[in-house]
Amino acid sequence: MLMEQTSKEIVGIGEIADYLPQKSPMIMIDCLYVCDGLDTTAGFRIRPDNIFVKDGVFTEPGIVENIAQTAAARGGYEVKKHGATPLLGFIGAVKDLKIYFHPPVGAEIITEVSKKNEVFSVTLISGRTTCNGKLVAECEMKIFILKPESKS
Repeated sequence: MLMEQTSKEIVGIGEIADYLPQKSPMIMIDCLYVCDGLDTTAGFRIRPDNIFVKDGVFTEPGIVENIAQTAAARGGYEVKKHGATPLLGFIGAVKDLKIYFHPPVGAEIITEVSKKNEVFSVTLISGRTTCNGKLVAECEMKIFILKPESKS
């Protein structure tokens, strides 16, 4: 499901930080286009001052973090509906990562994440990132979510 064209944003750049546990300069998505429970699509414009830009291109750590944050934004979007704060998560494993090219500064990347499975505090996702309709990267990822401690 490669997204050739973006649709209207459901969460824009001015409010995306409210949906993520990350804070600047670690925010690697600008907006959400789709968030329907299992599938999430986010956009990100690569800026020259991004900490993961080297020699004018967005590097592997930034691409992986962008995929993870797209998944995190799904969780943030769901909990914000109930007035809760987004939960902190960690990348537990990355499987079958393929980087096809490094998008240049100024380009917008579109990342699609599909939730495959969730067991306890571990979510398995698949992610695909495109730039101008060309596949940038794809992988599967296990993400561990820190659940708040219950007060007894």
